[in-house]
Amino acid sequence: MALSLPTRLPSLCSLSRPRPKWPRVSPSFSAFQSPCIALQKNEEEFVVGEDDQAALPKELYDEEWQAQQRKKTAEWHAYRQKEEEEEQRKGDEYREIGSRLKGYPKEEVQQARKLVSSFIRAAEEVEEKIEEAAEKGELTELVLMVIWNRLDLARRDDEKDVIRSLDLLYRRIETEILKRESTPVMRLLNDLLNLHDGFDDDGWLKKCRKCMVDTFPREDPFSMLVPAGFDVDTHQGRIGLPPEDDDVILRADFIREVDELLREVRAEQNNELLPQGLDAESVAIRLKQQEKKRTIHQVEALLELAVTLTW
Repeated sequence: MALSLPTRLPSLCSLSRPRPKWPRVSPSFSAFQSPCIALQKNEEEFVVGEDDQAALPKELYDEEWQAQQRKKTAEWHAYRQKEEEEEQRKGDEYREIGSRLKGYPKEEVQQARKLVSSFIRAAEEVEEKIEEAAEKGELTELVLMVIWNRLDLARRDDEKDVIRSLDLLYRRIETEILKRESTPVMRLLNDLLNLHDGFDDDGWLKKCRKCMVDTFPREDPFSMLVPAGFDVDTHQGRIGLPPEDDDVILRADFIREVDELLREVRAEQNNELLPQGLDAESVAIRLKQQEKKRTIHQVEALLELAVTLTW
């Protein structure tokens, strides 16, 4: 059966998508406004905003208040700059303290630090630890330097209890080192000074006189002609040989060395200038100077006692 074609084919326009109908809007003048008109509107809005000044603090429009604020700001910047300079100074001081031990061998520095730490942990047994270290020969100037560095750090941080403890430890170890390296006369002088309790001067001088009588050999003419233990009437008795100990101290040697020591100390004292400030460091220096003068007076009293000593 034969197919029949339509007599009229649809046109391409009828098969295409229907075109939407957009409303025709005529161009308005507002779409083509110039930048000058927009700027004018912004200025008008800003002028309208100035009418709301009542909602802001009145100080913002006070010239005197603004001058005060500028002054406070300048003071704050000056204070901040001062703090930064102080921090820089402290940093330089800490670096200077840390560089003091660079000239020593690293192993010796570590041993000295361990020794100082053991002294600090020893608490009540610190005297025994110090004497034990002195007998082994471990107390050196490096140990004193380590303690001095810690003392400086404690002073920078204003740790009063630590300062007091380290200062006592430094003096004790320094005394022990000087005692080991000093002459018998200086060791005797140190022992005599330690007999003082800080209150009774007369009782202290009596103790020192007894110690001198027991320490110094007799120097009276009779003992030189007739030794001890020899009976003058029977011309009999046991004559002992003089002691061969190198630590025997003669009264003349004691007088000579103590007199030389006093001359050196007086010469140094005359050249010292005491600070007059009221800060902690100046007060501590003056207190140490007063303690030094008191010790000098005690040594002078011991020298006079040795000169006038009789058996």
